[in-house]
Amino acid sequence: MKNLFNIIAALMLLTGCDNRVEVAVDCDAPIYPDYSDVTIPVNIAPLNFLVRNDLAKDVRVYVEGELMADNSGNGVTFDLDEWHRMLTRYCGKTVTVNVHVGQENEWLEYKPFKWTIVPDSIDPFLTYRLIEPDYEVFNNLQLQQRCVEDFSTTNFCDYEHVGNRCMNCHTYSHHNANLSMMYVRGEGGGAVLNRNGELSLLDIKTEDMPSSSVYFSFHPDGRHIVFSANKIIPAFHAAGSKRLEVFDTESDVYVADIVDHTIFSCSELCDSSSLETFPTFSPDGRDIYFCTARNPFIKSSTIPDAETAIKSLQYNLCRISFDADSSSFGTKVDTLQEAGTSVCHPRVSPDGKHLLYTIQDYGTFPIWHRESDLRMLDLQSMKVDSLKIVNSNMSDTYHSWSSNSRWFVFASKRDDGLYGKPYFCYVDHSGKAHKPFVLPQQSPYFYDNCLKSFNAPELGSAPLPFSASDVRQLFKTAKKEGFVKEE
Repeated sequence: MKNLFNIIAALMLLTGCDNRVEVAVDCDAPIYPDYSDVTIPVNIAPLNFLVRNDLAKDVRVYVEGELMADNSGNGVTFDLDEWHRMLTRYCGKTVTVNVHVGQENEWLEYKPFKWTIVPDSIDPFLTYRLIEPDYEVFNNLQLQQRCVEDFSTTNFCDYEHVGNRCMNCHTYSHHNANLSMMYVRGEGGGAVLNRNGELSLLDIKTEDMPSSSVYFSFHPDGRHIVFSANKIIPAFHAAGSKRLEVFDTESDVYVADIVDHTIFSCSELCDSSSLETFPTFSPDGRDIYFCTARNPFIKSSTIPDAETAIKSLQYNLCRISFDADSSSFGTKVDTLQEAGTSVCHPRVSPDGKHLLYTIQDYGTFPIWHRESDLRMLDLQSMKVDSLKIVNSNMSDTYHSWSSNSRWFVFASKRDDGLYGKPYFCYVDHSGKAHKPFVLPQQSPYFYDNCLKSFNAPELGSAPLPFSASDVRQLFKTAKKEGFVKEE
């Protein structure tokens, strides 16, 4: 009889029997991150989340009526294999998601929400800089690579491996993991070029340039880059609402041949009366998009005070042609967006149809501007989409495209105004942007406990063929390769 009782008790536990009553509540499920009513790619990792309900003892999640998760506490984690089977099964469809929360005496059934699963995959790898979000502090700074199809994460550059220097701006050549570059700053630093896993250390600078290369973009031929050389100044605001400003007092744009180690320039991109920055090639390599503003810091009899000068920095979006065969520039600069706000970080979709950029009130450092928003320019109609469904009331910037032009990733501080997180946005075949969602994490509590910002996220098609130890070895043994300017 005792054995029979134990069997019955076990069966009751397995079938989830309890005496709590079911109660339907007319309110949205209080889930974090906000994964309700989002469009997701068929290859994304599980959208694990937590329920903001202090009374929660259990959470069950149903997708199209099928139980997908049954967790104790208020955190929800999905089985990786079951999740991907679900995505495959409902690819191209919209599914209904129900969240049930078990409290002491009842089960609360919240209003359902939707997931739209699209067959347009996102590039499977994401690189970013993980940094403390405060001024110029870069202790424990890491460059990481994350597979967005699961939760595997690796460091490919670590501040301890490069002499406690600052690192930033890892960029692929057209999502190609076998050709990419990043910068290690400070004494003895330089540009780290990756070609098929072979690393070299470059000093992309000549004596007459304001600095070494800062912002850059690869030409589709794989041997040219366009870059800006910026003399960057940090300054603190007197107003508490804005703590830090970073601005240029000099900046010019150049093209470098990273095979022959030569640098090319033109007067239209190296005008001392203007500040040219944020250059990027068009997907066909025939045009260079960049931003430019009048330089208020040039010597004159009416030099404004620093605060006035900084607030006058409003950058236009411009374009100039380029011929890679002859390494020559066009002579006409087209202005695509006039100042009134300040344009930063133009990035063209791989299909050449759209250009993403950031706007802010002034300056070139949108991550510290709460008002910074994304805009999308249709390069055929020249109409601008304000991306209302994408932007928040906090900083939204540092964006990059997927290789199929259907997704872009950007850094947003929408949660608390301090910590940037990578968000993905779907752009459908008609050019319409959909509600973005944050990078999924294995632990539902990850973002509550993470005290780092995700900077400059970039999507890649394959894992990088080098590691942090390879970068360390480079700085121990490599001789820095210099460049000469072509007259």
